[in-house]
Amino acid sequence: MSDSNENGAAQFGRSDTGNNGPIIPKSASEALRPEKAPQPPTKRSRKARSQVVIFLNFVMTVIVFVALAAAGTVYYAMHQYEKAGPLEANKNFIVRSGAGISEIASGLERGNIITDGRVFRFVSEAYLDNDTLKAGEYEIKAGSSMQEIMQLLKSGKSILYSVSLPEGLTVKQMFHRLSDDEVLVGDLPQELPAEGSLKPDTYKFTRGTKRVEIVQQMAAAQKALVDQIWEKRDPNLPVSTVEEFVTLASIVEKETGRADERPRVASVFINRLDKGMRLQSDPTIIYGIFGGDGKPADRPILKSDLDKDTPYNTYIIKGLPPTAIANPGRAALEAVANPSRTPELYFVADGTGGHVFAVTLDEHNANVRRWRKVEAEKAAEAAKAAQDAATTAQPQ
Repeated sequence: MSDSNENGAAQFGRSDTGNNGPIIPKSASEALRPEKAPQPPTKRSRKARSQVVIFLNFVMTVIVFVALAAAGTVYYAMHQYEKAGPLEANKNFIVRSGAGISEIASGLERGNIITDGRVFRFVSEAYLDNDTLKAGEYEIKAGSSMQEIMQLLKSGKSILYSVSLPEGLTVKQMFHRLSDDEVLVGDLPQELPAEGSLKPDTYKFTRGTKRVEIVQQMAAAQKALVDQIWEKRDPNLPVSTVEEFVTLASIVEKETGRADERPRVASVFINRLDKGMRLQSDPTIIYGIFGGDGKPADRPILKSDLDKDTPYNTYIIKGLPPTAIANPGRAALEAVANPSRTPELYFVADGTGGHVFAVTLDEHNANVRRWRKVEAEKAAEAAKAAQDAATTAQPQ
């Protein structure tokens, strides 16, 4: 009995932590309570203490930090790029030919058109890829964002200016207008083009366009127009060359400013050429005296002018003058190429801005007398008006 009791006591007294510990009795609730998990070792493993792991951890930290900083920078830049700009009123901005994006960005910032030139430069370069910002003068709208400005400069839709050169001007008069234009740059050709060789029109251009470029454009346009109309001319015209065709058109141009009269005026001159009559055109006399400068507005045609011997005085010479006397427009060229079919040989002003036409010299002389009467009445009215104005101005 004693052996069995000792064995049983030995078994009962074993500790959970060892085979030789004291016997610690447990209650039923303690026996059912879960045991605590073993605590991890307090010392770091050799791998965790490795310098490579420490370095990799540092690198990862730097990468994360840089990524976050880059994302923040991109967000800031895009926000600045897309938000409304500081410009309070519309402003013109010039991009010179050959300017790079750095120069453009600096100019925009100096002009207080954008807030940050660096943002404009770097973001625009990303947007542009292989495209470029075009030279020219641009109107920047108030409050335009950097993105809107970039799109405008990329489009090349710069401000267009214009110069108007109406029909009937001489080459010299056209050159004066081009010279006086302050937006155009550069010198005009030293040698004047042939009279009649420049197309009258309104020409549009950007700031910085050279004057010689406009002249070249005018010459090319007139040649194309003349060639086109010449090809469709009446084959029975009494002119054999393009130069003669332009010369006759220039006389028609100077004789009347009314489009509805040009084919009829052309018919008169063509009829006279067919009959071997002198053209007797006053504008040719004026050109022979004053050349490309034109007659002063207050200088009338004198009777003595009709007798002045110049190559352009069609009261003296037969046929056409040696060159055109102005630059004719499309309507005058078309009128000569396909004139009205009339037997008329004369015309004279009617006092209303138009002309009255005649077939015979007697009819013409009667029309001239009526015209002179109208002129005399107008002169008398003008003199009376001047006298009345002088009387009113005198102190009472």
